[in-house]
This record gives sequence, C-alpha cells and structure tokens, in this order.
Amino acid sequence: MGQSAARKTRRGTDILSIRNWAELAPERGRPFIKMQGLENHFVIVDGRETAYFPNPDETAHICNPQTGVGADQLLIVQPPTGQGADAGAYAFMRIINIDGKDAEACGNATRCFAWLMLEETGQDEIILETVVGPLRCQRVGHKIVGVEMGRITTEWDSIPLARPTDTLHLAVGNGPLSDGIALNIGNPHVVYFVDDLNTVDMTSLAPEIQTDPIFPNQVNVGVAQVVRDDLIRSTVYERPGLLTRACGSGACVAVRAAQLRGLTDRNRVTVEMSAGSVDIEILSDNSAVLTGPVEFCFSGTLPGPERKTV
Repeated sequence: MGQSAARKTRRGTDILSIRNWAELAPERGRPFIKMQGLENHFVIVDGRETAYFPNPDETAHICNPQTGVGADQLLIVQPPTGQGADAGAYAFMRIINIDGKDAEACGNATRCFAWLMLEETGQDEIILETVVGPLRCQRVGHKIVGVEMGRITTEWDSIPLARPTDTLHLAVGNGPLSDGIALNIGNPHVVYFVDDLNTVDMTSLAPEIQTDPIFPNQVNVGVAQVVRDDLIRSTVYERPGLLTRACGSGACVAVRAAQLRGLTDRNRVTVEMSAGSVDIEILSDNSAVLTGPVEFCFSGTLPGPERKTV
C-alpha cells in the first residue's frame, strides 16, 4: 500500500453531502470510508462499479493500525445478487475479518454499512443482502440504526457443532466459564453467565474455548452478567481471536440465552458493553432486532493506480 496507508481527505460529518463515492478520491487510488459502531472500527470500500477482491495480506495490511487504516473488519459494498435483488436488496455486504476470511454476520458492521447506504439513497429504510440472507435496516434517529438481525437458533447442526450435543448446557468450558449455551445468529456464539463480569480474564480463558474441536468454524465466546431483567452486561472474544469493546451479534444472543435460562422474561433488553449500550428486541419467532449508534470517522484513499476521470 506504499509509504502512506491512507490519505485522509475529509473529516467530521461532511459525508452527509456525498452521494458519489468518486468525490472522496478524485485523483488516484480506491476510495474508502472509515466508520465505527461502539468503537468497533470498519473500513468500507465500494466494489460495485470496479470489483474489489483483496487477498488476505492486503486485508491484514489495511486493518492493521500500524501499517494501514486500522479496522476490526473490512467491508465491501457489492451489487446484490439475483436472489438478493429479487428480495429488494439495495446492496450486498461482504464482511472480511482481519485474517482474510469472510465473516457471516456482524451487528456493528451492519449498522455502519446500513447508515452509509441510507445516506447514499436518502431513504429511511433499506434491505441489505448478506451471506446469511436479507437484513432490513431502518434509520431510528440521528446516527441511530436498527437492524433485523435474523432468527437465533440453538440447533446443534446449525451453529454448527461437530457432533450432536445439548446446546443449552454445553459441556465445553474453561475455569469459571462453564455450562454455556451455544447459539447461531448468522455466526456461531457460545454464552456463559457469571455473577461478576469484572472477574473474568477473557484473553486467557476464551482462546481455548474458541478453538475447541467441537466448533469446526471456531466460535465467538461471550460472557454475560444479568444486572436486572432489562439490563445485561456483556463482553465477547470474537473470531479469529480479538477481544472487542462491543459485539452486536453477541449482544443479541446474550439476551436470547438469558431468556432460555429463565434469567429474564423481557423481550426488550439493554445490553451494556465496554464501549456503550445497544437495545435488543427478541421477537416471537426468536429473531432479534439490534438498535444502536454509528459514527463516521473519516474518508480517504487506499493507494493504487491513477483513477480515470470523465
């Protein structure tokens, strides 16, 4: 990516006036926008007119804050597929982890991506296509986005697990993390409940669980503390090995897991994480609606060939 990882061309919320991504970087290179949702950072690249398929080394370089822009994931805007277009999707959201592998779902990423598409269209509601299906997203307030995250399942082969087992009392743990609940909301999670979240050292306990052979695709390891029936504290050690300050999909499954354990009978619960809070609603079909804030950080250019202008 050259000597400079990114040339920052705009700051603040000037993005509100932009409808053409080419305006971000008129001279050379590939435009990007950096956003964050509860300090979960994303580099977003438009791959609709000019396809973009970064290799794992390029993705790692972009996401590394020491050598690139710095992000937890790289997001690529792609045209909807035939199936997605039939469902009314405006764009396809590709999510790439820092190791170059595609991720199935991310709540914070979806909110940021959706906000950008809502700003681009000027609409208040939009459908995004993802590898796990269409997600309906709505503008709820100023830089507040709600996302219908899909149905949460505890079926062992949908998580997936390597063998049939009781997903409501998973016999996989480490130290104080025991008796977990395995769930899937487009990506795999395991949730453990503790009395005091502050006493849990996630970086030492979670990796062994995350890479346990029972999880063929690894797993996001979450720990939750039920403060009240309408308030849960949560932290998640995400794939491929990252303790983030907020996890949207992890917040959704924490609420559903609390319901399954009888720790709350509420359908609307606030989930508090290190970087802030989100609101979770569990619907009658066990699908989740995630509502939370987004922020525009800056835009710039990933170094590349000179761009042609008309």
